[in-house]
Amino acid sequence: MILNFAKENSFKVFFVESVCDDPDVIAANILEVKVSSPDYPERNRENVMEDFLKRIECYKVTYRPLDPDNYDKDLSFIKVINVGQRFLVNRVQDYIQSKIVYYLMNIHVQPRTIYLCRHGESEFNLLGRIGGDSGLSVRGKQFAQALRKFLEEQEIADLKVWTSQLKRTIQTAESLGVTYEQWKILNEIDAGVCEEMTYAQIEKQYPDEFALRDQEKYLYRYPGGESYQDLVQRLEPVIMELERQGNVLVISHQAVMRCLLAYFLDKGADELPYLRCPLHTIFKLTPVAYGCKVETIKLNVEAVNTHRDKPTNNFPKNQTPVRMRRNSFTPLSSSNTIRRPRNYSVGSRPLKPLSPLRALDTQEGADQPKTQVSIPVV
Repeated sequence: MILNFAKENSFKVFFVESVCDDPDVIAANILEVKVSSPDYPERNRENVMEDFLKRIECYKVTYRPLDPDNYDKDLSFIKVINVGQRFLVNRVQDYIQSKIVYYLMNIHVQPRTIYLCRHGESEFNLLGRIGGDSGLSVRGKQFAQALRKFLEEQEIADLKVWTSQLKRTIQTAESLGVTYEQWKILNEIDAGVCEEMTYAQIEKQYPDEFALRDQEKYLYRYPGGESYQDLVQRLEPVIMELERQGNVLVISHQAVMRCLLAYFLDKGADELPYLRCPLHTIFKLTPVAYGCKVETIKLNVEAVNTHRDKPTNNFPKNQTPVRMRRNSFTPLSSSNTIRRPRNYSVGSRPLKPLSPLRALDTQEGADQPKTQVSIPVV
């Protein structure tokens, strides 16, 4: 049925089969996973075990596993055996299928905890400046010491510590007295020409860029910098490594932490850029079946608030929000007199397009510069 539907609609099919025949693995899986299933609201362990073993016996009567040697040898699939003890991969045909295989071969179900926190308060945080590579403030250094005390009290087994390559995360990790690993891809979102500026300065110097970012924060790309969408793609290797690791502490930055939280808490693109990730606060994530438990631990060290709430956009009644420009080479309000081509998502324009730059009056017969406009690139 699936293959016929796919053939009629020109779809490619990739099967994922999970097979478990080890009694110990089955028992552990039932107790760790199925007890928290919505199917068992009362969560009586003995009743759950008995009921689910009966289910398995019923499944055996009707279920036909994939047969890589005969009937299904021409299909594309991955067979996961005993929760990742073995894998059988057959006829992977494209990039997406290979990514699925890579992901499934890296995840595991062993108990673990992921700790996420930002660096200690930085000098630029105090000044309200974004980006840059400033060091910790006095309170930021106090947070680093408080973080060390917290980790010592937790006595976390085999904890790995990851940081970005920016000074403020490294200084935070240095105070922990443990080995840590630096990841360049954990660096804060690149604000391009707006690096080391305050939001007030950005609004004054680049008012159109400031407005565009408020209209579509996830897709908006800083001139010469990154968007949240870019950052999500950049962080994919870190997310994959987190899936295959045990206990990890990630000391990163506000935008980076938002992306990681959005992944584990299943938040969408509209919510992601506005997730609250305050300074001097630890997010303790415990992956479980059907979700991820999150605990917020605020250490007793004051810090500035760097969060900007989602703006209330009052669009005209005859105009609805559209997907904003994904990237730009120069700011809309740049002092550069040459407007370079700009790329808009799905060919759309900003809600309030700029007026073309008209040529100055010149004498008749003289060469006149052509009107310069922003051109969408498809």
